[in-house]
Amino acid sequence: MWTNIITGVALTASTLSGSALPSSTAMPAAPATAAAPSAPDLPGIAGLIDQTVGAQLAKDKIPGAAVVVVAGGQTVVAKGYGVADVDARTPVDPVRTEFFTGSVAKLFTATAVAQLVREGKIDPKAPVNAYLKDFKIRDAYPGHPVTVENLLTHTSGFDDEPLGAAVRDPRDVPELGRHLADHQPSRVRAPGVWASYDNYGVAVAGYLVQTVSGEPFADYMRHHVFDPLQMDDSTFTQPHPAAIEANLARGYRPDGDGQTAEAGQYGAWAPTGAGTVATATDVAKFMMAQLSADPRLGVGVADLMQKQHFTMDPRLPGMTYLFEERPRNGRQILFKDGDVPGFHADLALLPQQNVGIYVVYNGDGTDGTASWDGKALINQIVDRYFPAPGATAPTPVEDPKTGSYAGTYRSDRVSRGDVTRVAGLVSSVTVSSNGDGTLTTSGLSQNPNAGDQHWIPLGKGAFAERDGQDRLVFDGHGHLATSIDPTVAYYRLPWYESPALHQPMLFTGSGILAAALLGFPILALVRRLRGRAAHPRWARRARVLATISGALATVFTIGFLTMTGDGNAFNETVLLGSSWLTTLLVLNAVLALSAFGLLAGTVAAWRFRWWGPAGRLAYTLTTAGAVSFLTVAFTYNLVWS
Repeated sequence: MWTNIITGVALTASTLSGSALPSSTAMPAAPATAAAPSAPDLPGIAGLIDQTVGAQLAKDKIPGAAVVVVAGGQTVVAKGYGVADVDARTPVDPVRTEFFTGSVAKLFTATAVAQLVREGKIDPKAPVNAYLKDFKIRDAYPGHPVTVENLLTHTSGFDDEPLGAAVRDPRDVPELGRHLADHQPSRVRAPGVWASYDNYGVAVAGYLVQTVSGEPFADYMRHHVFDPLQMDDSTFTQPHPAAIEANLARGYRPDGDGQTAEAGQYGAWAPTGAGTVATATDVAKFMMAQLSADPRLGVGVADLMQKQHFTMDPRLPGMTYLFEERPRNGRQILFKDGDVPGFHADLALLPQQNVGIYVVYNGDGTDGTASWDGKALINQIVDRYFPAPGATAPTPVEDPKTGSYAGTYRSDRVSRGDVTRVAGLVSSVTVSSNGDGTLTTSGLSQNPNAGDQHWIPLGKGAFAERDGQDRLVFDGHGHLATSIDPTVAYYRLPWYESPALHQPMLFTGSGILAAALLGFPILALVRRLRGRAAHPRWARRARVLATISGALATVFTIGFLTMTGDGNAFNETVLLGSSWLTTLLVLNAVLALSAFGLLAGTVAAWRFRWWGPAGRLAYTLTTAGAVSFLTVAFTYNLVWS
């Protein structure tokens, strides 16, 4: 364990080799409002943060970070680490440096909606369409309209279709309402049944603020949320005001021994956090206002926001208004994270302890680890200062249905409608039933270093993590939900939709087609060199078609693997859209057309005995490879349409 570092003392060595440049700035206390718990004693917290964040920047190749901790209405830690700009070597300042907040800004949007609810201008139980004027939410589930509360609890039922949702230049950001009207995703589940993280729904919630208030969304947020809390360095406006832009950190992803600046932080859906920036100390003001139920937020707004409004099962934590309930050590924690290319933020409130924690990084980190690092820091703080109060191990309760829960599950957030559905090919949850009535799962934990989790039955579909804190519940109809993340449910896949089947189908098909690309021209050349008679014209054309099909599949496979080899870069590509990605999908569309020719050629080859038995078998195998490859490509939206 590293030695604690005194607050305000700079660490040595360069940031990119792992050091941090901490700074500490006192913040004014939030005004007294309602009785709140006294400030807890947090001895050594600055040193703990110094150690942890310094190690994260070094190990994960993250340029910089800012951390604030508030307790008892005071900011007790406000520190910057590393650099905001790799080239200029500008140190991070928690008071001045602007970071993109990502989806943490959803809490600001929820505050605005809650204000209008408390003022009687919005009924959270009312259909969204009652307030929309320029477009309507399609009636995909008659009798089950999307309500305002659905928007604030991720239960609207919209598909997640992020492809092309961002732009490089804030001057190119489309108008919110028009973009929502033109890019309404499919609704893939009835509202209010299951939670599934929903950017479109939150964007609609922000548009309701604009529609009901009569003020442009960014103006409303400034006048009614930021200005009252003196969050002078926060904005939803795109492009940013000049004074804010001048202090904006740049976001990066690791690139060999250096860093590459990221794009894709701006977009039309500002209420979700697209383009939204704030300083760490501004977020501290927001946290203190939430913890103290500050009337500057609006009377009753904090209470309304922090109350649970949905859970997928009464035995699990759920959703408030865009806060996620993620308890730890028996303590209530209201949580929100945010991720855009190059920036990752995590916010946690412990209302009973009157503590708030916010950490933000301006780098993706190796293999995207920055999205976990903030959670790891929060967990360390909670574990040190608010340990579990002597909890006893749960008592196992036999569940006769345990064996029926085994299978492969997919997140409900995996897109049905765009190319990001490919995430379902490489990420799934496996549930295995053990002979002693327990379960083992893989793929559930958000911790990239976590292995399998083991679960003890509590009866009626509920399970407790052995030697851990998580809970798992099966509904008996093919769905599972957990305490790990109340915005995600999982549904069981039939065997024919399992990635365990689709992965070998894809790569075997790709391998066969690659062999066809090389094999058929070589065989033709050998035949010519040996002076053998030419095959019939249609046989030669069929062989050329097989070669072309192999080329199409090979170019797609190499191009797609290259594009997805760096997950951080691929995330940026998806958000911005890409002509190269479109080109790859078009290749598969052409391959789909050529597959009909391969099928016809296979029938003709056997009927007219174009080649010997080995040649006919090779051609048949090529056709089967194309069908196998394309079956998976169509399943995961890897074909242009």
